[in-house]
Amino acid sequence: MNSDNDLQIAGDLLEVPHLLQPPREHPATVAEFAGLARAIAADRAQWADLVRYDATARWYHRLRTGPGYEVWLLSWVPGQGTGRHDHGRSSGVLTVLEGSLTEHTRRGARTLTPGAQHVFAPGYAHEVVNDALEPAVSLHIYYPGLTEMPMHPAAHAGAHASPSCAARPVTA
Repeated sequence: MNSDNDLQIAGDLLEVPHLLQPPREHPATVAEFAGLARAIAADRAQWADLVRYDATARWYHRLRTGPGYEVWLLSWVPGQGTGRHDHGRSSGVLTVLEGSLTEHTRRGARTLTPGAQHVFAPGYAHEVVNDALEPAVSLHIYYPGLTEMPMHPAAHAGAHASPSCAARPVTA
């Protein structure tokens, strides 16, 4: 048996450009959308100076768009939330940038802290709330771009109800 390693057998892949996939300009897979969110999160210069806080309603800013997708930046002061909703035909990636957010679903609640990501499919119903004492900032990527946000009744009696969910734009 030959002791040569695979690199010696195959050669240097960088020397065989026709075997490499060309880099994509825009994400096209769930992993690539999650990677885009992580890259934006890591580059505070792209978003930190844009963040504003509004005590009367969640603040939001469309950070970028691409073929069929949107990237939104949101801020949440304590107590602000979305109300129980889904995202229509859009899939999404929610990434917490600062602070913490609580996601309520029919299965229960979980706290998302900086760096936490949640990927969801069309029709996934949840409520996101800042239950903490400090403001929070999150990044949301929707594919296709968000065009509807149907509201749902609370998951069960005693479920968290957000007073700031009425008449909100489709940026949750």
